[in-house]
Amino acid sequence: MTLDNSMLDGTIASIDGAVRRLGLEDDMRQVLVEPWREIQVGLPVRMDDGNIRVFKGYRSQHNAARGPYKGGIRYHPHADLEHTRALGMLMTWKTALADVPFGGAKGGVSVDPRELSTGELNRLTRRYTLSMHHVLGVNRDIPAPDLGTSAQTMAWIMDAYGSIHGHTPGIVTGKPVELGGSVGRAEAPGRGVAVVACRAIVDYGSSPEHSRVAIQGYGAVGSAAARTMFDRGANVIAVSDMHGAIVNTSGLDIDQLERIVAGGGNISDLADADQLTNAELLELECDVLIPAAIEDVITTSNASNIRAKIIVEGANRPVTSEADQVLSDANILVIPDILANAGGVVASYFEWAQNIQVFNWELDRVNRELDQMMNRAYEVTKERKDRNGGSTRDAAFDVAVGRVARVIKIRGYVG
Repeated sequence: MTLDNSMLDGTIASIDGAVRRLGLEDDMRQVLVEPWREIQVGLPVRMDDGNIRVFKGYRSQHNAARGPYKGGIRYHPHADLEHTRALGMLMTWKTALADVPFGGAKGGVSVDPRELSTGELNRLTRRYTLSMHHVLGVNRDIPAPDLGTSAQTMAWIMDAYGSIHGHTPGIVTGKPVELGGSVGRAEAPGRGVAVVACRAIVDYGSSPEHSRVAIQGYGAVGSAAARTMFDRGANVIAVSDMHGAIVNTSGLDIDQLERIVAGGGNISDLADADQLTNAELLELECDVLIPAAIEDVITTSNASNIRAKIIVEGANRPVTSEADQVLSDANILVIPDILANAGGVVASYFEWAQNIQVFNWELDRVNRELDQMMNRAYEVTKERKDRNGGSTRDAAFDVAVGRVARVIKIRGYVG
């Protein structure tokens, strides 16, 4: 059996499909695919034991036709330039589909953050920032948290950048509220997933109150998605973390689960739930499956075992392009990542705007405007799919690629 395509190959294939369907020229295709700038740096950091360790850091600035580059910084052992490039491409289409005035970028450091002390992570982050500060800026490139980074990481970046350029809160989003971060930003990716999931459920002919939901990953995205789905009446039957999964077909007590995790416990400590593996969770019979952890969890090796009616991609490309076809053949609706998990960059846009205006929004306004923008992105995607046929992923890429291509032509880069 052949291996599934890499994230980069799968993303380029989606772009190529949109280019063909939109009738774009080959020179435009080249501009849309090629990153505009990429940087790889060595990051020497003095460890707590006194030794120097050199880490590799990356930033791929894919496209800034529609506004400043925007994208997170990931700390992960498997972070490399190809992976960062693919994630930067996805950000370009995510910001375009959400219709926020940003382009797409991504950064990464090849490191397991769990193996470093707080002091070592602080020094690593500052070294990364000082190596990249010349390509960052409020109107140039605005990082955010991603896998392995946090609001604290963004605070260190803001401070390091400010030591050269002066106090600049808008240089990063996802900051602590005390440093100009926005209320509601941390929960926004999961909330956006839930907003889109509820729309898909209704269009499928059901309602959240009559839906069983399984969520793979109970981190920042998965936990917020679980809370929002639960509050909207859905029956959340299973969640998981890196240690395993829990299930109760009658529904999990999300209130109690949140108290356990907030107190330092594990999801497995929840009473009235059976244990299972992450792999088993993916194959549960349910109405909605939300993969909200890492990429490539649904592949050709397990796609035929998926029993969900709807898959909402809370993570970046959790479904490979080959698995996508298997799911389509089985009439399983897949809501793609560039639509489903755009809530984070939408709320980042709100935070950036608040920093520029030096004016803070209330939580009700953040959530209200987030819901409106996620619903608009869903509606324009559905309208494109209903008109042209094909998959929801095809429709989402058609909208996003078309928007970026139009701006590139207006700017005069091509044609």
